Order: sequence, then C-alpha cells, then structure tokens
Amino acid sequence: MGRVLGIDYGEKRLGLALSDETWTIASPLEVYERRSLEEDLQHLREVIEREKVERVVLGLPLNMDGSYGPKAQEVLQFKEQLEGALRLPVELVDERLTTQEAERVLLEADLSRRRRREVRDRLAAVLILQNYLDRRRSARP
Repeated sequence: MGRVLGIDYGEKRLGLALSDETWTIASPLEVYERRSLEEDLQHLREVIEREKVERVVLGLPLNMDGSYGPKAQEVLQFKEQLEGALRLPVELVDERLTTQEAERVLLEADLSRRRRREVRDRLAAVLILQNYLDRRRSARP
C-alpha cells in the first residue's frame, strides 16, 4: 500500500505531510515555497514518485457556515489542476480550524513568532492528513 500526501494550500507556500504505509500516522514532510504552477506540479510529482504516494488529500478552507468562499474556490481549481497533472485521486478535507489549531499548538509550545511561521503550514498539513486518516479508519466496519 502506498502513502497519502496531505497538502495545506496557500498562495505562497504548500505545507506537505505524509502518511506511513499503513495509513495510520501523519508526519510533517516539508513546506514548499511556491514558484509557478508548472514548477509546483513538478515538485509534487517528484515527491509522489520518491515517497510512493497513491492518494492526495487537500485541505478545503470552507467558511464557518460551510459555504464556499473565494479561497475555497481557489482550492477547488487547484484540485482540478492536481488531478490532471498527477493522475492520482485527490480528496478534499474540511480544514476550517486546522490553521487555528496549528497556531494554538505552536503557542502552547512557546515558539517565537518567526519559528511559528516556519512550522505552521507543515503542522496544518499534518492535521489535515491525520483528520482524513482517522475518519477513514473509523468508517471501516
């Protein structure tokens, strides 16, 4: 069984997390500084090949009422681009509170503002992916 790649989408950075082979635990991978769409997709292809990824999970930033705002529309467009370029299933996960949860965890860890910024996107990707893995496991009979 291959791994699952979790992505926390941002205009400037993509937070990336990776599951283990059993789809049980999410671990931080990296924060990728975005360049152009083609370079971004090429980098993701390389990660997918190197890490033997068979599925991608992308955080969907819904509004608190569950509606789709401009950022969610941007993520939906990115999902289509990923599916076309990567030829892998791309699933969406509600990420409404993951960035805030990541910030709370980092504040509790007493990290400096600069260090929090460096870690936040990676931690948000871990939270998105772990949420997906946990829901999948609890849905099994």
